[in-house]
Amino acid sequence: MKRALKTLLADVRACTICAAALPHGVRPVVQVDDAARVLIAGQAPGRRVHESGVPFDDPSGERLRDWMGVTRAEFYDPKQVAILPMGFCYPGTGKSGDLPPRPECAPAWRAPLLDQLRNVELTLILGRWAMQYHLDDAPRTVTEAVLNWKKNWPTVVALPHPSPRNQSWMKKNPWFEEELLPKLRRRVRRALRKGL
Repeated sequence: MKRALKTLLADVRACTICAAALPHGVRPVVQVDDAARVLIAGQAPGRRVHESGVPFDDPSGERLRDWMGVTRAEFYDPKQVAILPMGFCYPGTGKSGDLPPRPECAPAWRAPLLDQLRNVELTLILGRWAMQYHLDDAPRTVTEAVLNWKKNWPTVVALPHPSPRNQSWMKKNPWFEEELLPKLRRRVRRALRKGL
């Protein structure tokens, strides 16, 4: 890892930009190395991830690793997989689940961190907030973005959030598991193999 990235990550981990707005306190959760081949652009850490400090250390992470066809060791190797949510700290819970990522985080940190990730071959975009940031002419709905997965293939793939709450979405969209996931697993494997 280059010195500039180490310094940047130290600044991220010391960040308090939105501390006053975070009901559970500041705990930035990111996983970044300049050698990473796959980037996961998610929303924000959930409560369990906030407590552990480990990205996707929850049922969503288990499902995401299955979708990608990777082991825990591969997933948590920052030289292979970078995990960079739109908000780095747990935003708290609202009426229908976790609150959106804090709006201060992405403008402060996203561009400088993404500039360090020059080896990324595949970006997986999870959820509406990440799609609005990463996709030109972002579709109005997550379903529309995922349906149009071929548009940015093979470098960018929009995915629904892997939360167990999205079980009904999975049932309504069987093509996702039948058509997209086998291709996604092969694409992830190819990207990671190049980094070895």
